[in-house]
Amino acid sequence: MTRLVPMRAETFAQYKAAEVASFAEDNVSCGRWLAEGALARSLAEFDELLPQGTATPHNHLLEILESEHGPDVGSLWFAVEEREGQKIAFIYDIQVKAEFRRRGHAKKALAELEPMVKALGLARISLHVSGRNPEAQALYGQLGFAVMGISMSKALQV
Repeated sequence: MTRLVPMRAETFAQYKAAEVASFAEDNVSCGRWLAEGALARSLAEFDELLPQGTATPHNHLLEILESEHGPDVGSLWFAVEEREGQKIAFIYDIQVKAEFRRRGHAKKALAELEPMVKALGLARISLHVSGRNPEAQALYGQLGFAVMGISMSKALQV
């Protein structure tokens, strides 16, 4: 039984370090950022979004637990944002640790998220998924998420 619980401070420090590195790597690998300075840029963006860590207003950082009392199998971060004149839950990150993947934890965590979002009075959950992650795209499609747009880019030889 996958559970979502508020992220503990000691977990947040590890989460931040891993997320900053992962975000930098993702942006470099897709060609959005240059490798030089990517880690510093990622850290700056993370700190801008979460200046008070887990206490940042309108942000919800959650641990995904395998059962009522653990173990911690991943994390989910969403923020309450206003988009198109509507308050929504925007998922900034959902991660399942490698050793716990392919067991349905992400799917169950997203299902558990829905009543939490409804309780906040929000009528929509949105997220961004990498075009290079077809597994995640398929999962979100199975769960009723619809494509809202597609960003594309072409690298040129200069």
